[in-house]
Amino acid sequence: MLVLLTRPQEDSESLATLLKARGIASLIEPMLTIRPCADVRLSTRDVQALLLTSANGARFLAKAISERDLPVYVVGNATAETARSLGFKKVHSAAGDARALADLVADRVDPTAGSLLHVAGKTLAGDLATALAARGYDVRRKTLYETTPAMGISPVATKAFQEGKISAVLFFSPRTAGAFVRLACEAGLAPYCKRVVALCLSPAVAKAADTIRWQALQVSTHPDVNSLLHDLDDVVNRVGKGKLDETGQSR
Repeated sequence: MLVLLTRPQEDSESLATLLKARGIASLIEPMLTIRPCADVRLSTRDVQALLLTSANGARFLAKAISERDLPVYVVGNATAETARSLGFKKVHSAAGDARALADLVADRVDPTAGSLLHVAGKTLAGDLATALAARGYDVRRKTLYETTPAMGISPVATKAFQEGKISAVLFFSPRTAGAFVRLACEAGLAPYCKRVVALCLSPAVAKAADTIRWQALQVSTHPDVNSLLHDLDDVVNRVGKGKLDETGQSR
């Protein structure tokens, strides 16, 4: 069984390591390339806490500032792990989405104690600043990186689809799912996806992937990596036992 990973390169490499520990082979096919924005200056003056909505935000924040003692509130556990590995000492995870992060901040942070600095890319999945502003917070957003969609699917991945080697694809964002579907259609790979299970982190991700036919389109119970990997384990188990029918369901 081979699993296609569509996250940006660094995130996919970390994910591939987790899959290898589970005995699952993977193929990395990034649908987005991450690039730093030029001439960015970042100040934490009058900032009481930092907000992160992606692991990439954590990486670029670590390069932009030397400060590691400010509280950091992050959207999910994977981002939290990345922030901690980069030396941030006070990391709090919402273990969910942007709405969950807004709720976490509202529960723990005094809106009168200073500004919040949200480090992100040019494209955002949710409007965190607006949600927090409605609760009385002053949120500064700083764009440190941008994402560029892939121009095509590699010959290696194309051949793997055509030979029926890929059993599942993991999608973590609507942008990566949408980019894959578009490129798969352009490359004539959509018919091969009928034999592939698409595992999606959230309903929004599934909606972006649901414009072509899959053997199964599954949404993770919780919007985090561990939950998606649990779903993948179930798919691996069913494939191994030959219990996955044409609709992707157990027989």
